[in-house]
Amino acid sequence: MPGYQSINPKMLQVPIGAGQEVYSKRGAMLAYTGPVSFAPSATAGQGVGGTIGRAVAGERTVMMHVTGQGNVMFGHGGLHVTVVDLDGADTLYVEADRLLVHDASLQVGTMFMGEQGGVRGVIRGAVTGQGLFTTTLAGKGSCGLLSHGGVMELPITPQRPVHVDPQAYVAHRGQVQNKLTTAVGLRELIGRGSGEGFQLELSGTGVVYVQASERKI
Repeated sequence: MPGYQSINPKMLQVPIGAGQEVYSKRGAMLAYTGPVSFAPSATAGQGVGGTIGRAVAGERTVMMHVTGQGNVMFGHGGLHVTVVDLDGADTLYVEADRLLVHDASLQVGTMFMGEQGGVRGVIRGAVTGQGLFTTTLAGKGSCGLLSHGGVMELPITPQRPVHVDPQAYVAHRGQVQNKLTTAVGLRELIGRGSGEGFQLELSGTGVVYVQASERKI
């Protein structure tokens, strides 16, 4: 069965069939052909523990379980859509509200921000508005990510860590450590109240997806 197909930068066509079920963002279905069904799912394939944690923190995102036989066109708010294919080697870390659609075959998890960066990870979530949890996707399959203005992929190597504006961060994959750092004097130099005063430092081996905007969803 063919994979995800970009109709244009803001619309995605996804085939649905036997062994090809997906979870999509609620309200993201634009049109579909064939006998396709949509059912709300609070877990979207992830563990109950992570779902409860997100619910307590007020960060639970309801997804739609899409089954049947046909093709579904997805999009959301006129945002750009980027397809990411996972081959089973890496884990993708992405904010839940950035997920437009993903294969049901992928293993979905919830990671507490403190697991990557300790207290700084929690502070990062509070400062950037990303919350206390992030979503993980592992295994073989595809997903569609939302962004303002599209994304660029920046490679991360042990010799070349990458610094990203936290508001421009969309997702990352691979064996990557991330922490929030402060740029002393930079906020005053630029004269803005948020954003550039903090940097997200990613090190290790992998890729980070950076959007062409500082706007959040």
